[in-house]
Amino acid sequence: MNEPALQPLFDRTLAGLRVADAMHPGVISCQPDTPLRSAARMMSSYRVHAIIVLPRHMGDLAHSLSWSVVSDLDLMRAARGGDIDSQTVGAVAGTPVRSVELGAVLGDAVEAMLAEELSHLIVVDPYVGRPVGVLSTLDVARVLSGHTHADWVPHR
Repeated sequence: MNEPALQPLFDRTLAGLRVADAMHPGVISCQPDTPLRSAARMMSSYRVHAIIVLPRHMGDLAHSLSWSVVSDLDLMRAARGGDIDSQTVGAVAGTPVRSVELGAVLGDAVEAMLAEELSHLIVVDPYVGRPVGVLSTLDVARVLSGHTHADWVPHR
Protein backbone atom coordinates (compact mmCIF):
# COMPACT_ATOMS: atom_id res chain seq x y z
CA MET A 1 0.00 0.00 0.00
CA ASN A 2 1.40 3.36 -0.98
CA GLU A 3 -1.02 5.49 1.04
CA PRO A 4 0.33 5.75 4.62
CA ALA A 5 -3.06 6.88 5.98
CA LEU A 6 -4.69 3.70 4.65
CA GLN A 7 -2.06 1.32 5.97
CA PRO A 8 -3.42 1.16 9.55
CA LEU A 9 -6.95 0.43 8.28
CA PHE A 10 -5.57 -2.24 5.99
CA ASP A 11 -3.56 -3.77 8.85
CA ARG A 12 -6.50 -3.64 11.28
CA THR A 13 -8.92 -5.19 8.82
CA LEU A 14 -6.63 -8.11 7.99
CA ALA A 15 -5.12 -8.49 11.47
CA GLY A 16 -5.24 -12.02 12.80
CA LEU A 17 -6.76 -13.45 9.62
CA ARG A 18 -5.36 -16.39 7.71
CA VAL A 19 -5.79 -17.22 4.04
CA ALA A 20 -8.30 -19.92 5.08
CA ASP A 21 -10.53 -17.19 6.56
CA ALA A 22 -10.89 -15.35 3.25
CA MET A 23 -10.38 -17.87 0.46
CA HIS A 24 -13.07 -19.30 -1.74
CA PRO A 25 -13.13 -23.06 -1.04
CA GLY A 26 -12.97 -25.47 -3.94
CA VAL A 27 -10.99 -25.38 -7.14
CA ILE A 28 -12.49 -25.09 -10.58
CA SER A 29 -9.98 -26.75 -12.83
CA CYS A 30 -9.52 -28.27 -16.24
CA GLN A 31 -6.82 -30.07 -18.17
CA PRO A 32 -4.49 -28.31 -20.62
CA ASP A 33 -6.21 -29.87 -23.66
CA THR A 34 -9.60 -28.36 -22.75
CA PRO A 35 -10.97 -26.20 -25.60
CA LEU A 36 -11.23 -22.50 -24.80
CA ARG A 37 -14.97 -22.45 -25.47
CA SER A 38 -15.38 -25.06 -22.70
CA ALA A 39 -13.33 -22.88 -20.36
CA ALA A 40 -15.55 -19.91 -21.27
CA ARG A 41 -18.61 -21.98 -20.38
CA MET A 42 -17.04 -22.97 -17.07
CA MET A 43 -16.23 -19.34 -16.22
CA SER A 44 -19.77 -18.31 -17.10
CA SER A 45 -21.47 -21.20 -15.27
CA TYR A 46 -19.43 -20.86 -12.08
CA ARG A 47 -19.14 -17.05 -12.32
CA VAL A 48 -15.37 -17.06 -11.90
CA HIS A 49 -12.63 -15.02 -13.53
CA ALA A 50 -10.03 -17.78 -13.70
CA ILE A 51 -9.69 -21.54 -13.94
CA ILE A 52 -6.76 -23.55 -12.64
CA VAL A 53 -5.13 -25.72 -15.31
CA LEU A 54 -3.92 -28.97 -13.79
CA PRO A 55 -2.37 -31.62 -16.03
CA ARG A 56 -3.84 -35.08 -15.44
CA HIS A 57 -2.36 -36.73 -12.34
CA MET A 58 -0.31 -33.62 -11.52
CA GLY A 59 -2.63 -31.87 -9.09
CA ASP A 60 -0.33 -32.15 -6.10
CA LEU A 61 2.17 -29.65 -4.76
CA ALA A 62 5.11 -31.67 -6.08
CA HIS A 63 3.90 -30.81 -9.58
CA SER A 64 2.98 -27.17 -8.92
CA LEU A 65 5.41 -26.00 -11.61
CA SER A 66 3.15 -27.68 -14.17
CA TRP A 67 0.07 -25.76 -12.98
CA SER A 68 -1.19 -22.71 -14.82
CA VAL A 69 -4.15 -20.36 -14.72
CA VAL A 70 -6.34 -19.27 -17.59
CA SER A 71 -8.04 -15.99 -16.77
CA ASP A 72 -10.92 -14.16 -18.37
CA LEU A 73 -8.36 -11.77 -19.87
CA ASP A 74 -6.40 -14.69 -21.37
CA LEU A 75 -9.66 -15.93 -22.87
CA MET A 76 -10.53 -12.52 -24.35
CA ARG A 77 -7.04 -12.09 -25.85
CA ALA A 78 -7.28 -15.53 -27.45
CA ALA A 79 -10.80 -14.87 -28.78
CA ARG A 80 -9.66 -11.60 -30.32
CA GLY A 81 -6.90 -13.46 -32.14
CA GLY A 82 -8.70 -16.54 -33.40
CA ASP A 83 -11.15 -19.38 -33.10
CA ILE A 84 -11.71 -20.43 -29.48
CA ASP A 85 -12.96 -23.86 -30.57
CA SER A 86 -9.58 -24.80 -32.01
CA GLN A 87 -7.44 -23.31 -29.22
CA THR A 88 -6.78 -25.06 -25.94
CA VAL A 89 -6.53 -23.72 -22.43
CA GLY A 90 -2.94 -24.93 -22.14
CA ALA A 91 -1.90 -22.94 -25.19
CA VAL A 92 -3.19 -19.61 -23.88
CA ALA A 93 -2.94 -19.85 -20.09
CA GLY A 94 -0.75 -16.87 -19.41
CA THR A 95 -1.59 -15.76 -15.90
CA PRO A 96 1.30 -16.53 -13.53
CA VAL A 97 0.69 -19.15 -10.86
CA ARG A 98 1.52 -18.72 -7.24
CA SER A 99 0.36 -20.90 -4.39
CA VAL A 100 -0.13 -20.10 -0.72
CA GLU A 101 -0.80 -22.36 2.26
CA LEU A 102 -4.13 -22.39 4.08
CA GLY A 103 -2.56 -21.13 7.29
CA ALA A 104 -0.56 -18.29 5.77
CA VAL A 105 -1.14 -14.80 7.14
CA LEU A 106 -3.73 -13.09 4.94
CA GLY A 107 -1.87 -9.75 4.97
CA ASP A 108 1.27 -11.45 3.69
CA ALA A 109 -0.69 -13.15 0.89
CA VAL A 110 -2.25 -9.81 -0.09
CA GLU A 111 1.17 -8.13 -0.13
CA ALA A 112 2.45 -10.92 -2.43
CA MET A 113 -0.55 -10.43 -4.73
CA LEU A 114 0.15 -6.71 -4.90
CA ALA A 115 3.89 -7.12 -5.43
CA GLU A 116 3.41 -9.67 -8.22
CA GLU A 117 0.26 -8.06 -9.66
CA LEU A 118 -1.75 -11.28 -9.29
CA SER A 119 -5.50 -11.49 -8.95
CA HIS A 120 -5.53 -15.12 -7.78
CA LEU A 121 -3.50 -17.39 -5.53
CA ILE A 122 -3.99 -21.14 -5.43
CA VAL A 123 -4.56 -22.20 -1.83
CA VAL A 124 -2.85 -25.46 -0.92
CA ASP A 125 -3.37 -27.71 2.08
CA PRO A 126 0.23 -28.41 3.15
CA TYR A 127 -0.71 -31.74 4.75
CA VAL A 128 -2.09 -33.28 1.59
CA GLY A 129 -0.19 -31.09 -0.90
CA ARG A 130 -3.24 -30.42 -3.06
CA PRO A 131 -5.13 -27.29 -4.08
CA VAL A 132 -8.19 -26.74 -1.87
CA GLY A 133 -9.29 -23.27 -2.87
CA VAL A 134 -8.49 -19.94 -4.42
CA LEU A 135 -7.81 -16.57 -2.86
CA SER A 136 -8.85 -13.82 -5.26
CA THR A 137 -8.88 -10.07 -5.12
CA LEU A 138 -12.67 -10.32 -4.78
CA ASP A 139 -12.24 -12.45 -1.64
CA VAL A 140 -9.95 -9.78 -0.20
CA ALA A 141 -12.46 -7.07 -1.15
CA ARG A 142 -15.14 -9.01 0.74
CA VAL A 143 -12.96 -9.09 3.85
CA LEU A 144 -12.10 -5.41 3.53
CA SER A 145 -15.81 -4.59 3.21
CA GLY A 146 -16.53 -6.32 6.52
CA HIS A 147 -18.61 -9.11 5.01
CA THR A 148 -18.15 -12.74 5.97
CA HIS A 149 -18.66 -15.90 3.92
CA ALA A 150 -22.14 -16.14 5.46
CA ASP A 151 -22.96 -12.63 4.15
CA TRP A 152 -21.66 -13.31 0.67
CA VAL A 153 -24.24 -14.07 -2.00
CA PRO A 154 -22.86 -15.20 -5.35
CA HIS A 155 -24.12 -13.51 -8.50
CA ARG A 156 -26.89 -15.45 -10.16
